[in-house]
Amino acid sequence: MSEAAVQDSSLGIGAAAAEGAPALLSVNNIEVIYDHVILVLKGVSLEVPLGGIVALLGANGAGKTTTLKAISNLLRAERGDVTKGSITLGGERVQHLTPNDLVKKGVIQVMEGRHCFEHLTVEENLLTGAYTRGDGAAAVQQDLEMVYEYFPRLKERRGSQAGYTSGGEQQMTAIGRALMSRPKVVLLDEPSMGLAPQLVEQIFEIVKTINEEQGVSILLAEQNTNVALRYAKYGYILESGRVVMDGPAETLRQNEDVKEFYLGLSATGRKSYRDVKHYKRRKRWLS
Repeated sequence: MSEAAVQDSSLGIGAAAAEGAPALLSVNNIEVIYDHVILVLKGVSLEVPLGGIVALLGANGAGKTTTLKAISNLLRAERGDVTKGSITLGGERVQHLTPNDLVKKGVIQVMEGRHCFEHLTVEENLLTGAYTRGDGAAAVQQDLEMVYEYFPRLKERRGSQAGYTSGGEQQMTAIGRALMSRPKVVLLDEPSMGLAPQLVEQIFEIVKTINEEQGVSILLAEQNTNVALRYAKYGYILESGRVVMDGPAETLRQNEDVKEFYLGLSATGRKSYRDVKHYKRRKRWLS
């Protein structure tokens, strides 16, 4: 990262320090390589404070999904590996745990594209989220009703086959299924993808309410920077596998580079992402 970029950002204090809360999830200078040769992430560091919402932003291919999969340890299924750095949950190193063990420790990823079990009903999908729990049927039923309170539409559709529900209903089902595991951290990958703007707002409002009422920490990977920075308290911007800028969400929203590159706005008016993509960003942000 160039000196100009550091001066521009005036950030980098970290999400936990910015919010005055302990870091629940910490990613420390990780490097990810696919097929033993393709370097995808290059020294990525970020943190999610206890009870916080953190946005991981960047264009398609910037490394957002790879970062989430590194945290949830899903890379090996795609011949990827964390070769440097560490990932800790509550101070415990977790990058060598299996995905199943991570789920039991409270790290849940909601995959891009929703990925419901299409042949199961909405309610059966939700109940699969409680598979690792051992606290009894009554507790599971209580949490199921809690999910229905957050997503009333799912209660109406509880007996419908998930594959025949709308994209928004499937996204709600995927988030509700994650809640059924009683998570500490939810990794949300592109929840706005393919959804109408009104529905995106509705889902983000519900996510915010869940965060506030249940205390679930959320790491949100999004291309929709405008929406993400309205709901997150802190953000990290990825570019070509590196964190090039980070800071409180409101500060990022007011940053001229972020306005120009990701919000389509500049001091001289609206610009397209394509107009500035190759000219200014790589020149100023990457060394």
